[in-house]
Amino acid sequence: MSAALNPQLSVLEARVLGVLVEKELTVPDIYPLSLNALTAGCNQKNNRNPVLNASDEDVQAAIDRLKPVSLVIESSGSRVMRYSQNVGRVLKVPSEAVALLAALWLRGPQTAAELRAATERLHRFADVSSVEGFLTQLGERSLESGGPLVRLLPRGLGARESRWVDLLSSAAESVNVEPRREQEIGGAPAPDWRADLEQLRAELQALRERVQQLENRGPHE
Repeated sequence: MSAALNPQLSVLEARVLGVLVEKELTVPDIYPLSLNALTAGCNQKNNRNPVLNASDEDVQAAIDRLKPVSLVIESSGSRVMRYSQNVGRVLKVPSEAVALLAALWLRGPQTAAELRAATERLHRFADVSSVEGFLTQLGERSLESGGPLVRLLPRGLGARESRWVDLLSSAAESVNVEPRREQEIGGAPAPDWRADLEQLRAELQALRERVQQLENRGPHE
């Protein structure tokens, strides 16, 4: 594969790579993965966005498209074929970047803080700033190196932070950049400014009604 051109991935191909990166670091005892294990990882309902329902045949077809560009390597197990990922070498990025890309492939666009939490078992970043540093490097890659791998989306109205999206998968083409409510780390929703505004309006209206009542009563009542 030419180093001057990034591979373009389908949603399922990106998911396959994300699962292989994840399982290599979290369950090394069963890595490389069999087709069944890889399909199960692609169809997980937790820590996945979007949730997929791919068949073994779908996953095998994705593998077959990834093998010619060396992103997936096939090896013979005791009874079944097994598969491993080769993302770092093909894209020429460090393990920290591979962890971030895997999180984006598995969970879709995320803020730097969300990515730090999502990659905790893949690579422990010292702080959010270090995550942002690697993301910035991935977003500023030269064309000679293959071009940018991620992009910072415009911050939506009411969002506390901007999200990052990977540029390799076709999922990036359909990213909704409209305002959304960001989620705090741990799953608690971030404050919604619209709700706060409505509450202030209600309080102001109640205050106006109270003032009007006092004025109607007159000074001697």
